[in-house]
Amino acid sequence: MKQTEKNVSPMSNEGRNTYVIEHMTDALLRLLREKPIDDISISELCELAGIGRVSFYRNFNSKEDILRAYIHSLFQDWTNGWAKEESMPLSGLLRSLFAHFERNRDFYKLLNQRNLIYLLKDTVIGLCGPKPEHSKEEAYARAYVSYALYGWIEVWFQRGMQETAEEIAEMFQNQGL
Repeated sequence: MKQTEKNVSPMSNEGRNTYVIEHMTDALLRLLREKPIDDISISELCELAGIGRVSFYRNFNSKEDILRAYIHSLFQDWTNGWAKEESMPLSGLLRSLFAHFERNRDFYKLLNQRNLIYLLKDTVIGLCGPKPEHSKEEAYARAYVSYALYGWIEVWFQRGMQETAEEIAEMFQNQGL
């Protein structure tokens, strides 16, 4: 049985870790709205979250790790949504990806504002980049497309996401990548 917030005892290790992760994430996002990540101390973050420093270091190595975990969680929700569509064409996948960014606009806008968009790179490359089992041709082709896609995402965020998800996906696909 998969453990969820509702069926995990708050006193279990998993319950405590979930509590710590949620509170640390909320606290970091609140602080990021006020100041750059480098100006946020671990002590300040822990105090706002109501969590001890030991709990922080048990779950994370850095403040950026909190954001990476949150990005991973957002992408997990997104991939669970489109994974149900077994034969989704690339155009649909791109539209779905850019729509994901639109749905979470405030978070990604905050990442961009604080120069933390680079944290998305590993997720995008992991999603559609090369894997060890790929042939050399496929590995290089996937690297080309995934890094191009990351570049488009970064520029889209820097431009203030002026284009709709539909427009940006169509422009990307029209590049023949």
